[in-house]
Formats: sequence, C-alpha cells, structure tokens
Amino acid sequence: MRYYFIGIKGTGMASLACMLQDLGHEVSGSDLEKHFFTEDELVKRNIPIYPFDEDNIQDGMHVIVGNAFLEDFPEVKKARENKTCTTLRYHEFVGQFIQDYKTIAIAGSHGKTTTTGMLSSVLKEKGNTAYLIGDGSGFIRKDSEYFCLEACEFRRHFLQYFPEYAIITNAEIDHVDYFKDDADYRSAYEAFSYNVRKALMVFGDDPQVRMMNLNKDVDVFYYGLEENDDLQAKNVIEESDGMSFDVYFKQELVGHIELPFVGHHLLLNSLAVIGIGLLEGMDLSEIEKGLCLFSGVKRRFNVEVDGENIYVDDYAHHPTEVKVTIETAKKRFPNHKLVAIFKPHRASRVMYFANEFAEALQLADKVYLCDFTSIDDKQDGCDIDITYLQERIDGSLILSEDEVGASKLAQESPACYLFMSSKDIYWLANLVKRSQ
Repeated sequence: MRYYFIGIKGTGMASLACMLQDLGHEVSGSDLEKHFFTEDELVKRNIPIYPFDEDNIQDGMHVIVGNAFLEDFPEVKKARENKTCTTLRYHEFVGQFIQDYKTIAIAGSHGKTTTTGMLSSVLKEKGNTAYLIGDGSGFIRKDSEYFCLEACEFRRHFLQYFPEYAIITNAEIDHVDYFKDDADYRSAYEAFSYNVRKALMVFGDDPQVRMMNLNKDVDVFYYGLEENDDLQAKNVIEESDGMSFDVYFKQELVGHIELPFVGHHLLLNSLAVIGIGLLEGMDLSEIEKGLCLFSGVKRRFNVEVDGENIYVDDYAHHPTEVKVTIETAKKRFPNHKLVAIFKPHRASRVMYFANEFAEALQLADKVYLCDFTSIDDKQDGCDIDITYLQERIDGSLILSEDEVGASKLAQESPACYLFMSSKDIYWLANLVKRSQ
C-alpha cells in the first residue's frame, strides 16, 4: 500500500506512519517545515516529509488526514476529489486497522498516554504487544496479538474504535469548544462504552464517572481507593522515590506491589493497568515486573538534570494536569524553586478554564506564559490572547519563544524549570542552558 499523511508530524499520525512503514508499506506525508520532536522517528526511517502542496496528492494513494486540517484545506480537498484515492481521517483509519488485534483502548480526560505506555509494558510479559500512543510512539510486529491504543474523546473520535477492553481514567470535561457541558461530555464516554466487547475498567473515584450509564452487556469494574471500588489500592505509601500498596480485587487481597513511580496520578494509572492484567489472567508478579520496566513516555514529566538546574518536559495542557505536574515537582524536588513555563493550546480552553489555570499555575514560584501560535488555536472563533490568562496570575510574565525569552528564564537559575504544553516548547531549555 502507498500511504500519504496530511499532517504527518502530529503525535498519533507520526506513530502510525512509522508503524505502517515497519509493516512494509510505502509511507510519506506533509507538514510544516518547523521541527517537531515527533519527526525524529520519521527521519530515522527515511520517510519523506514534504511541504504542504496539493500536487503532493497522487493517484492511488491511501490518504490519512490529521485532526488539525479541515475539509477546505487544499491537500484534503484534492484527496477527496481524486476518486482513485482512499481518504480517511486518522481515527477512521485506526478504527479499521485495529480490528485484527486484541485491542485495549485507554480513554479519559487525563492520563491516557501514560496509562497506554504502562499497559503496553505490562502486556509484553503476556504476549506480543503493539501500541499506538499519543506521544509520537508506536510499535507493531506482524505477529502482534495485543494492541494498546490511546483513544481520544476529541469530537467523539473514539466512537470509531471497538476494543475488547477499555479503560476510562476519568471524565473531567475538556474540549469545551465542542462539548456543551458535563452531561454532553459524559454522553460521549457512555456511547463509547457500548463499543466495548468484553469489559470496562473505570476510575470509580471520579463523580462524573459514577454518573455514567455504562454498557450493561459487559463487565464494568471500578478502580480506586474507595471502599465501593472493585479494584482497590490499600495501605498506600507514597515517597519521593517510589510507592507501594496492597491490591484488593472484589474485597480479596491479591498481593503487595512496589513501584518506582512518584505522583498520585501514577498510582491510579498503575491500578487501571493492574486491573487489565488481572482480567487477562496475569499474576501480580508479572504485572509488577512489566510496570517496573516502564520507563515513561515522551513529554510526560521527562526530567533532565543539568548542574544545579532541573528541566522537566510535560504535555500538561488542562488545569488539572498543570496542577498534578507542579505538585509532583514539589514532591520530587522539594528544595528547588519551581519556574512554570506554560504554552496553552486552543483559546476556547483557556477562556473556559481561565480561573482554574490561574489557580494551578500559582502553585509554582514563578510563572511565564507563551502566546497562542498553533494552526488550530483559534479555529473555534475564540480570539483572546495570552493576556487573558496573565491578568489572573499575579506576577506572571509573557515569554517570547526566542533567545530573549530564554535569557529571562536563565536569570531564574538555580531552579526546576517546568515546561508545560501540548505543543513543543522544551527546545527553549537548550537556549536557557546556553544563556547561563
């Protein structure tokens, strides 16, 4: 097959492109010429990346369209008009692609990427496991049995997926440019639950999750720390270098587990993964081994130490994620000044959650804000700029994404720098190092 990706540097798109190439297909695509971290794996495989041009579309291509590109985008229009091309959006293609595997889909407002990475690490102890993760990572072999899939609720795209199992990590409203309210947001997950063929593992300590009318034709298991959860973590000990807890399933002790993770959110993600492992007949010792082998995913609290400074790269783009990132940094690096650098994605999200973003960011000692620059930041018609958030955070500063901005950050040294965005701003860290 000859595949062409419109927006090939997108996180899921880049992963999928690499996987198709690894399966022996011919792959190419187009995107902006600006470097993005996801393109590194594409370059390693010599996958051609072209500037956008409608003439890139050739007869007989299977065209996969990224989410940021509307139907009036020239390459999309050209592909739709060419009757010899098969043109699908990313989520439509993935829905077809996973049908031959034992698929576990991970959905939820927060934690999808990390939980998908954890689960793939665990299931490798059980059988050959493919995965497609929203951090730009993907892996597949022709003999893969399991498929771990990050399933995004964006515009209800995950309704294209029909997995055997699904995890729902939480249901705190997001994508407010599309979903009307909490009930509308919940309805997407409710509909998704009816696509699941075997069992659901859902976070029971989220009030929004408990309000859902989930698929009654499959087993539904709640996980968390409360007594009404089916899968519980008890006797939890969280420290600056790891955690431990007892695992109870249906009120019976399964065993004790020790993990090298820091942060309460990682405890909950681990518990969801443990649940799927148990449902697949794995011993807790096997699950623990797989979790301990998990080395993290890209742009999820990735830590770099350089002299007296610490640099953290994180995908946080929702106020809850920003809060978790800062709180985790406080726990891991209690003796460092925390400098938050935040670049938002989608103006509508900032307008809706402005107060929540402000409250979360003010947990840091100093706050720097970058303005909107992405192609889809204002597609929904919301036209605020970064000052809308800045005026709610006392002492916050607007940061230019250049050497001048990096020089300002360098003056905060020594510090723990938290670069938080769904967009790539971590490249500024190298400029900060050179400015010191």
